[in-house]
Amino acid sequence: MISLSDLELLKMIKAPESREKGYRMLVELYQRRVYSIARKMVIIHEDADDITQTTFIKAFKNIQNFNGNSSLFTWLYRIATNESLNFLQKKKRRFFSSIDDHEEAMKHYVDHSPLVDGDEIEKKLQKALLTLPEKQRLVFNLRFFDDLSYDEISQITDTTVGGLKASYHHAVKKLEIELKSE
Repeated sequence: MISLSDLELLKMIKAPESREKGYRMLVELYQRRVYSIARKMVIIHEDADDITQTTFIKAFKNIQNFNGNSSLFTWLYRIATNESLNFLQKKKRRFFSSIDDHEEAMKHYVDHSPLVDGDEIEKKLQKALLTLPEKQRLVFNLRFFDDLSYDEISQITDTTVGGLKASYHHAVKKLEIELKSE
């Protein structure tokens, strides 16, 4: 549920005299984590930056609708997740490209961008992740890299815990097959 610091932050944001400071603190507190989820989904730094910005703009515009049924972290992650998935869908439609073309472009970015660090094993894992359907990749990222519980992921994705466990299991199996074939 909502933490005391979330309550204090919301109070600041809702008070006209401290609104700007509250927004700044919200961004400082969650920007890295929001960027991280976007980056894992879209791979390309500039796209992840755009999604992070859009996430906070949407959060600022809709903060009055935040009802406290989850933490601010969960609420922001949900916005970032939806923005990442929407971005990928729009990109595919805009360029009339197949999923394979888009996947190849992101794999190329993993191999050649100076902004993607990591050793060869990490890059192989990143490329293997790109072969997963977007929702499986999302569940895998949230569970494996962000170490979120299935309950937290359920709140973020609005999916049942059973469905998430199945998605994660399928993702792991597909990754094992993909990595063994390389």
